Amino acid sequence: MTVEQNVLQQHSQKHQQTLLNQLREITGTTDIQLLQQALQVSNGDLAEAVAFLTEKNAKVPQQDETTYYQTSQVASDRYISVGSQADTNVIDLTGDDKDDLQRAIALSLEESSRAFRETGITDEEQAISRVLEASIAENKASLKRTHTEVWSDSPNPHDRKRIDNCPVGLKNVGNTCWFSAVIQSLFNLLEFQRLVLNYSPPARVHDLPRNQKEHRNLPFMQELRNLFSLMVGSKRKYVDPSRAVEILKDAFKSTESQQQDVSEFTHKLLDWLEDAFQMKAEEDREGEKPKNPMVELFYGRFLAVGVLEGKKFENTEMFGQYPLQVNGFKDLHECLEAAMIEGEIESLHSAENSARSGQEHWFTELPPVLTFELSRFEFNQALGRPEKIHNKLEFPSMLYMDRYMDRNREITRIKREEIRRLKEHLTVLQQRLERYLSYGSGPKRFPLADVLQYAMEFASSKPVCTSPVEDIDSSAPPGGTTGQQLPPPSTADQDTLPPQESSCPASGPTAAPAAAQQQRVPIHKPFTQSRLPPDLPMHPAPRHITEEELRVLEGCLHRWRSEVENDTRDLQGSITRIHRTIELMYSDKSMMQVPYRLHAVLVHEGQANAGHYWAYIYDPHQRCWMKYNDISVTKSSWEELVRDSFGGYRNASAYCLMYINDKKPFLIEEEFDKETGQILSGMDKLPPDLKQYVKEDNELFDKEIEEWDTLQTRKAQQEKLALTAAAATAAASAESSTSTSSSSPQPMSIECSPPDNTVPQQDPEYMEQPSPTNDSKHLQEDTERAISRAAAEQEDRSPEALLNAAIKLEYARLLRFAQEDTTPENDYRLQHIIVYFIQNQAPKKILERTLLTQFADRNLAFDERCKSIMNVARAKLDLIKPEEVNMDEYEIWHQDYRNFRETTIYMVTGLELFQKTSYVEALMYLIYSYQYNKELLSKGLYRGHDEELLGHYRRECLLKLNEQAATMFESGEEPEVTTGLGIMNELVVPCIPLLLVHDTEKDLLAVEDMRNRWCSYLGQEMESNLQEKLTDFLPKLLDCSTEIKSFHDPPKLPLYSTLELCERFSRIMAALGRVPTAGR
Repeated sequence: MTVEQNVLQQHSQKHQQTLLNQLREITGTTDIQLLQQALQVSNGDLAEAVAFLTEKNAKVPQQDETTYYQTSQVASDRYISVGSQADTNVIDLTGDDKDDLQRAIALSLEESSRAFRETGITDEEQAISRVLEASIAENKASLKRTHTEVWSDSPNPHDRKRIDNCPVGLKNVGNTCWFSAVIQSLFNLLEFQRLVLNYSPPARVHDLPRNQKEHRNLPFMQELRNLFSLMVGSKRKYVDPSRAVEILKDAFKSTESQQQDVSEFTHKLLDWLEDAFQMKAEEDREGEKPKNPMVELFYGRFLAVGVLEGKKFENTEMFGQYPLQVNGFKDLHECLEAAMIEGEIESLHSAENSARSGQEHWFTELPPVLTFELSRFEFNQALGRPEKIHNKLEFPSMLYMDRYMDRNREITRIKREEIRRLKEHLTVLQQRLERYLSYGSGPKRFPLADVLQYAMEFASSKPVCTSPVEDIDSSAPPGGTTGQQLPPPSTADQDTLPPQESSCPASGPTAAPAAAQQQRVPIHKPFTQSRLPPDLPMHPAPRHITEEELRVLEGCLHRWRSEVENDTRDLQGSITRIHRTIELMYSDKSMMQVPYRLHAVLVHEGQANAGHYWAYIYDPHQRCWMKYNDISVTKSSWEELVRDSFGGYRNASAYCLMYINDKKPFLIEEEFDKETGQILSGMDKLPPDLKQYVKEDNELFDKEIEEWDTLQTRKAQQEKLALTAAAATAAASAESSTSTSSSSPQPMSIECSPPDNTVPQQDPEYMEQPSPTNDSKHLQEDTERAISRAAAEQEDRSPEALLNAAIKLEYARLLRFAQEDTTPENDYRLQHIIVYFIQNQAPKKILERTLLTQFADRNLAFDERCKSIMNVARAKLDLIKPEEVNMDEYEIWHQDYRNFRETTIYMVTGLELFQKTSYVEALMYLIYSYQYNKELLSKGLYRGHDEELLGHYRRECLLKLNEQAATMFESGEEPEVTTGLGIMNELVVPCIPLLLVHDTEKDLLAVEDMRNRWCSYLGQEMESNLQEKLTDFLPKLLDCSTEIKSFHDPPKLPLYSTLELCERFSRIMAALGRVPTAGR
């Protein structure tokens, strides 16, 4: 067989070779016969082939190089996508060089092709069906879960109402976040959106469809149109894509459930859309070669230039999504460079007839929408499971593709050769620099300049004449034990001492006193005994060095250090210049003519077999990035995209990049009305049938809102009637009580109507108490003390003069409290509402009325003076006109203070429970205290408590519960496992959106810690029931949505008096101390 015939044969086996390449990459197996056997046994199913190979315990030899590099040649107009299936009808079974195994593979592929012709469904499509069935099964199973309140829709339709023209989200109907991410990315390509919305099925569809493929594609297209129309014109915040998913599931019949790669779903989705548009195109252009808009939008061509066994070839191929390897590369250009060159290609550039094989890819035609699949999963053969690659991979917002175009082939090769030469030079320079920065021959190495500096510092230190141990010989060891002296140095040691050292005066006592000293028990002084003598240097120093020696040594060391620093700077400068030269290699205008702007980034967070998907999509009209996370659609930023998409920061990273040709604005431009010239938006975009569909759905939603509002109005009326009845009963009781006790004022009486038919004053509960509690006594004592001081200082003893003087004294006292710098344990705002008002700059009229209310308290009526002052205060309150004090504003300020006290009670109770390690009980108190406190702080700095402190203990409580639940899960005992997962599902998981919504670093790290703890179990052996529970639980934990779907009711608050609340607040704050700065 000739080389040309061999090349043609290799083209016909493109699909088989693609699967072989994928198997080799996933499993690491290089034995071609073993790989072919696995494909034969699995009938082309990639996952089954992987399972077959991982069970084999065979020694894997190196693969023959010539079997890897395959070329392809277009035999028909049908495109061949990179990594996709090619036509297998041209396999030649007559060749004598084929063995039985190759014949079997060919027959197997022929059987697969026959099944495709009969049913219109390929093996890959059946595999996709398994994903859809798994999603639907997950959706149905989720309806049976016991903790549905966390994952259900809000019963209030106003919570589900779309705000203005905010983009519409997609509901996760059971492990379908991948569907949402892909569909949103395509929907926001306005050209694609128009194609789908304006699609009309071929006329012959009204007759019986010809094959199974039409049964699948046409209903799916209609459901996709419906879904897109709702995303355009719905009044709902998010819509349900279940019917589209159901159509896909029903189109493929399979009894197996298997997780597939999402990029494969995207690839097949485009295939289905292409088939649907192809039917329409063939009908519209009878006798002409039809144009398929899906192909024109998403598919391009590249030229494969290669050498096979020394023979050159060139073939043109079509591609859709272009696969790129991530492992081993730092940015997108490095990935593309590696993908465009396979094998050794030196022979391509020379006239020598080399036996080497390899190929280059050069793009001849790029699609308007260029999609890259980032391969972030690999199979760990040692562990027998797939693993995710979390390496960082950078990609630009603007990608210039000129260097990969066939028309720039020669100049690109020249530049690649120059870059290769520069990188070789760079490697040499970096190795030289490393010798300067990591100097030494041992395991620990240091910068050479620092080594020389240390030597200089040592030489310049003050010489010492004593041994470093002599000054501590007589020191007693810790603990008060008897002091022991080291044996004196030997004569030989003394002889070797330098002259200066041997001439030093003896500092130790004589022999007799020394013996006596050994009998004493010295007093141990832990803070002073270990201190060095004042004349002993802090660092080691030479025993002896002359001035001449020091001068010479310092001169040499200074000169050497200067030389080393200059060499280091030169090397670093050269390295920087080379890096800059490489970066600017393609920056000239001639290589910036094919710009592609980043349109969408599809992100995966989690591990290889569990995780969550969402998308970042650029909005060119608002000029900002949007985050599409299931039902949640929020504004984002390039910085957030980089953090979540590049990888290396958390378990999140991009798995698909969608770029669009920046010179083709029609891809993202809105459509204009041909008659008016106005931009079509909302319902105006839709054809008549879809307008009616959306209108009906909006009417249903309006009806749901109307029914909800009616129900709430009815409930409010019922509550109002109940309150009115209760108030009437209370008023009757109060009137009866007043009539029986009119002879003398009663401290315990409820306030009755004042004289002169004035309206009764309703005072806040913290200003006046109906019973002599500690709270009322405390406030009463403060008020009476102010009255007594006013009476002692005031000459005019009239009630009105005393009232004015007492109010001034009380205000001055509270003002001092408000202006005083206090410790965290003392918060004067809790002691008096006026302190809170002063610190938050309440209006003067609010302060005056509040103080008058304090002095109008009926609990003051124990003597005539207080009673008269109380009556004057009440009279003044009655004289205040509505226009003088805005009562609505007054009530708002007092309500804010009530909220502040309630928040404090939540905080104190939560912190006390946390201190007692009652984390389950503490969590809700801490959660609500943080939320309420944040609302208070939004109005002013002094409206609430320290947000960092509350955030710290909220975070710590969740981490403690996560640790507790993980420990229970690790036990493997059914009751413990159930309890642990219950803690996670009912407490921890619902709280995670609260940590994600404000995007603070410590909260994000805490969430990452919790997720990592559970994801670490994926690689461990465990019982099947535990594995099942873990698989069911992880998608909930890894859901990155910040949508707070529903939550527990606030816990009941204990009743605290002001004194008790202040005491408990002081006690818990003193116990906690300050939050560690490094803590989470």
